[in-house]
Amino acid sequence: MAPEQVQIPTKISRNEDQQESPLYGDILEAILYHVPLLHLVPACQVSKSWNRAVFSSLRHLNRNVKPWLIVLSQTTWSPYKTTARAYDPASHAWIDIHSQPSIKSISTLRSSHSKLLYMLSPSKFAFSTDPLHRTWHHVDAPLVWRTDPIVALVGHRIVVAGGTCEYEDDPLAVEIYDTRERRWCTCNSMPAILKDSAASTWLSVAVDDSKMYVTDKNTGLTYTFDPDSRTWSGPYDLCPDGTVIGAMTGFANGCFILVEAIGSEVHLKGVKVWEVNGVSFECKELVGEMPEAMVEKLKGESDRVMSIGMSCIGHMVCLHNPWSPEELILCELDKGGCSWGSVRNAAVDDRTRMQKLVVTCSKVGLPDLHKALQVGALRLV
Repeated sequence: MAPEQVQIPTKISRNEDQQESPLYGDILEAILYHVPLLHLVPACQVSKSWNRAVFSSLRHLNRNVKPWLIVLSQTTWSPYKTTARAYDPASHAWIDIHSQPSIKSISTLRSSHSKLLYMLSPSKFAFSTDPLHRTWHHVDAPLVWRTDPIVALVGHRIVVAGGTCEYEDDPLAVEIYDTRERRWCTCNSMPAILKDSAASTWLSVAVDDSKMYVTDKNTGLTYTFDPDSRTWSGPYDLCPDGTVIGAMTGFANGCFILVEAIGSEVHLKGVKVWEVNGVSFECKELVGEMPEAMVEKLKGESDRVMSIGMSCIGHMVCLHNPWSPEELILCELDKGGCSWGSVRNAAVDDRTRMQKLVVTCSKVGLPDLHKALQVGALRLV
């Protein structure tokens, strides 16, 4: 039976002329500090003083708002309908996100380094970067026809590399879309050593403010790409362990990290998180290792791990098994260590199990929730 859906209150009825609440100033701010972001939206509507207190608590108390998980599922048949749910770790609530757009003739929704969702066809390229992914930009497709490229947003530029169709002359072709000038340009191809793995299936992508980091999931071999100079650097060998079935890179808690799956497809031994030196690209220190109980949850009902999906933003790292995504594993990095947890994936059921699933993390702010609630786009599950 489907869970009952409850409308999120967007306003608490109150007459401004009525007597104000005795809660005010530092006491009110201190209380609001502990209220989940989702429930601060109606709190803003209580009165002008409450509205000021909400935003003051967010600004001045150095509140650490946990990133949300965004899970999208897409049908594998036309018109490729997409639905989305978000999970707020602070309130432990799943929320439906309505009005997800679709593009005709595009069959695959993909994500890259958490901030970017995109869809690609021979004639159109669509991408979304806002926290709840409700706004989509539609532009002409890259000049080279691609089916499984790596895609990354670095500053105001979107880098699209590899993943070309078989009949294209250069399987390592790289193009950049400038979101300010709204045009495509070509640049130096990917390193030749990546010829047999130049696709998002085999490569992990991470970005910082100036570079894209591309890591071979099978070997840990890593290259960097600078969109300003349009040059590649590397290779760098990240993996300190020999038996690797998955190597993923990203940025979390201000650090470049390597998440390493150890073992084999039929016997996942463990998952380790390393901090990587951003200059020498040596594994600086072991941040943590996934507990055995979490490893079993990651295996899921399939009891096999062909690959691991990773999304990270802020201090949060989210891992899942694409072949058995019933459980989402969460790793929170803090002060040189990490803590582990998990959440049941409410987006997976008998209806969505065979659909395309995309998991990402997002920094959702109060203005994002206000906008979505104003148009009725959010609903508690």
